[in-house]
Amino acid sequence: MIGTETTQAAFTADALRLDPELAARRITATIADQVTRQLRRKGAVVGLSGGIDSSVTAALCVRALGPDRVLGVFMPERDSSDDTLALSQAVADSLGIATVLEDITDTLDAVGCYRRRDEAIRSVFPEFGPGYRSKIVLSNVLDGSPYRVFSAVIHSPDGRVHRKRLPLGAYQTVVAATNFKQRVRKMMEYYHADRLNYAVAGTPNRLEYDQGFFVKNGDGSADFKPIAHLYKTQVYQLAEHLGVPEAIRNRPPTTDTYSMPQSQEEFFFSLPYEQMDLCLWGKDHHIEPEAVAAAIGITAEQVQWVWRDIDAKRHAARYLHEKPLLVE
Repeated sequence: MIGTETTQAAFTADALRLDPELAARRITATIADQVTRQLRRKGAVVGLSGGIDSSVTAALCVRALGPDRVLGVFMPERDSSDDTLALSQAVADSLGIATVLEDITDTLDAVGCYRRRDEAIRSVFPEFGPGYRSKIVLSNVLDGSPYRVFSAVIHSPDGRVHRKRLPLGAYQTVVAATNFKQRVRKMMEYYHADRLNYAVAGTPNRLEYDQGFFVKNGDGSADFKPIAHLYKTQVYQLAEHLGVPEAIRNRPPTTDTYSMPQSQEEFFFSLPYEQMDLCLWGKDHHIEPEAVAAAIGITAEQVQWVWRDIDAKRHAARYLHEKPLLVE
């Protein structure tokens, strides 16, 4: 990978180019040491979502520990995409690992996940009810406003789509309710890890880890996080090298959290991961905004808006990364 010697004029997507075999060897050696020596566990549990990050994490764990010491856990629920389970099974089959299916719909129903979320949506859309689908979306960073606001989008049974800005209380309630999904999934992963004396693998990439795109004590919780240093672009490079099924490599990144299809851009980042990765890399390596803008096809002013948003998200993510505070 090109290092900090990258010049302003030469700044391109090649800044994120990996030597995939070298990266895979380094990561798998670290996984083997962390799981067996540091954590003193027999294997690894990976929650499989049908996405690129969990697939690459599973493939790296298999290479480090062997397929007989990696367990894949499928955890669909009522709002999961139709292809989630099939894609998760495809990666498990390609790796030859054992799997378990834990449908978490009933658990989420029991704790009021869907009810609490729907009540918050009805505070802005009173007609919202059975047969409706929903999601929340974030205003676009390229609009230039320093204030990012969330809106609720609903899809009615007759096919109409409506969008309204969410008041802060309703937004926080929707997020709090949907966070049950990540926390219940993590609970299931640790159940299987405890019964097998395995470690739980976390799946965030560098962009997600840096910007706080995870739920505290949910998908943010793990015993080791083998790809948290890799940009999403690099995860895709590694996926191809490791033989992750093409259907997964060609699937656009999604949150797979809401009943309406939702990209990660409209929910959190506002830019496709290829552009976000280069913005983050350029900011951290002190590349001029004009050079970043030329590389990703937006204006230098818009790059500065993205950097402002990166700083804001990093500030918010401090709480997510914080360990429990002690008196002594």
